[in-house]
Amino acid sequence: MGHSAPKIATIEGITQEIEAILGSMLVETVDHADELSFTVLRDALPQAMTLLRDRAQYQQLMEIAGVDYPDRPERFEVAYHLLSVTRNHRIRVKVSTDEDLPVPTVTHLWPVAGWLEREVFDMYGVVFEGNTDLRRILTDYGFKGHPQRKDFPLTGYVELRYSEEDKRVVYEPVKLAQDFRSFDFMSPWEGAEYILPGDEKAKGEAPGAPTPAASPAVSTPKTTEKKSDTGAGEAANKASQVKSADAPAKPASATDEGKGAAKPEDKA
Repeated sequence: MGHSAPKIATIEGITQEIEAILGSMLVETVDHADELSFTVLRDALPQAMTLLRDRAQYQQLMEIAGVDYPDRPERFEVAYHLLSVTRNHRIRVKVSTDEDLPVPTVTHLWPVAGWLEREVFDMYGVVFEGNTDLRRILTDYGFKGHPQRKDFPLTGYVELRYSEEDKRVVYEPVKLAQDFRSFDFMSPWEGAEYILPGDEKAKGEAPGAPTPAASPAVSTPKTTEKKSDTGAGEAANKASQVKSADAPAKPASATDEGKGAAKPEDKA
């Protein structure tokens, strides 16, 4: 039985063919893991996409995705995934932009781009010039910010709840408990800069590892130097020295009679 995933063909010379078609519009080509990515000039995107559809036979636009690199001058990348049905091949076309520079729309080439561009605008804030219906599509009405940006807080800016008093859903600023404000969100699976408590037994304590404050009960454990010291106090220590034969007899109770204890008349 074959693999459930569709097999994507590897076409010899496809990189050189597309580079020749794009010409001066091409900025960079990356061939990694049998995936081809072509970065083109932002303003030349509609012309490049038209050539790829008509001359290179990439008929379908499958997806538009956004990526955020906050350290770059143009922090956003918009990636277009194209599929050639006739050649059974996929490529990726990318452009870069920032919060202010618009990206030309490709809705005149693929109508499905209208919804896909709205998703990137909603999540990243990238503006698509020429899209006549650029509205939020995934977030709620009146949502502030763009949640897929790296500088967007994980808790958001507002939270909603149903108000029994107002009989409707209300929005309120996020309120965090003090415990969460100073919480260390570093995950050990992401590579902490210190060894977590307990791990130093196997690897040794690393520089900068937090050392927990030792309590007196832990640093100086309580021990018994001799058998007569029970740890329960002086009265218990004296009671522990009394031998069993010297101990006073325990009076019989009604419960002991029920269990077959000897009665006074039986002893006579």
